[in-house]
Amino acid sequence: MDRKVITANRKAFHDYNIFEKYVAGIVLTGTEIKSIRKNAINLKDSFCKIEDNEVFLYKCHISPYEQGNRYNHDAERTRKLLLTKKEILKLQSKVKKENYTIVPLEVFFQGSLAKMEIGLAKGKKLHDKRDDLAKKDQKREIERASKIKY
Repeated sequence: MDRKVITANRKAFHDYNIFEKYVAGIVLTGTEIKSIRKNAINLKDSFCKIEDNEVFLYKCHISPYEQGNRYNHDAERTRKLLLTKKEILKLQSKVKKENYTIVPLEVFFQGSLAKMEIGLAKGKKLHDKRDDLAKKDQKREIERASKIKY
């Protein structure tokens, strides 16, 4: 299917090792979906929690819609994510047993529906981040060297 990415949480890939990815629907109000269509969403400090066998998204900032007047939404309200029961139970067991974290990775449109890709992740240590940066620099240097023609 056609997938139009609205925003990605690049900080998540820097701070966490992502092991599994899931696609979840998001429960939104009318003004929220209009704001998302204008790319007025920020996933920087957001995270997910499982409560009562339901997954919720916290601290995701969706700016109020300009023409929303009294029907506007709270910018950082808690939003419910829609996953299958099987997926939720799998996530819940991994989070409890193996100390994983559920991190939002990107928001995209699939057709006319807003979806979110979430990842099962573990936090990186400082030396892991340094290793990743060193690998990225090496890769960049190799690409630069291969572009030079003699």
